[in-house]
Amino acid sequence: MDLQDFEAEDLYFNAAIDPEIATLLEEASDLYPQPEAETLLLRAYFLAPEDLNVLVALYRYFYYQHRLPDALNVAHKAIAVSGKRLHLPEDWRHLTRLHLGQGVLVSMTLTRFYLMAHKGAGYLEMRLGELADAVGRLQTLVDIDSNDRLGVKALLVLAQEHLYEQQGVAVLRRAAG
Repeated sequence: MDLQDFEAEDLYFNAAIDPEIATLLEEASDLYPQPEAETLLLRAYFLAPEDLNVLVALYRYFYYQHRLPDALNVAHKAIAVSGKRLHLPEDWRHLTRLHLGQGVLVSMTLTRFYLMAHKGAGYLEMRLGELADAVGRLQTLVDIDSNDRLGVKALLVLAQEHLYEQQGVAVLRRAAG
């Protein structure tokens, strides 16, 4: 499946956004990195928990604050929301090319967003030491994205190296035990 081959369509950001939510996001952006920005983002999330604009803003805030567990939670929420709209599984273990083909019929750009959210989640899992999940999720994306349009292969190799290193250290510790 070639994930770059799509017609121009509305991006998830171009969906109508409630003016109150837009104002909260703009104010939060203006206040970054002050703690008040988080309060505004959380208020936006409370008012519109399934708005992808809000989820992306919240994800970025947590990511750039180095709050990776919080960013991962938001990535999971973005996957759930976009997956629901596309009728795709939340759990990467159940994701197949057939699912993606069905998702593309709904929206190619939203399907790419869903996949990029999985890529982001895989990266965060790797950074948080959840290496088996990171490798599994990223391998699924590589298997689906035959032309590596999402650029996941290099990330998968890095996650695999970390996993092998972690497993090797565990074996050495048991042997030295």
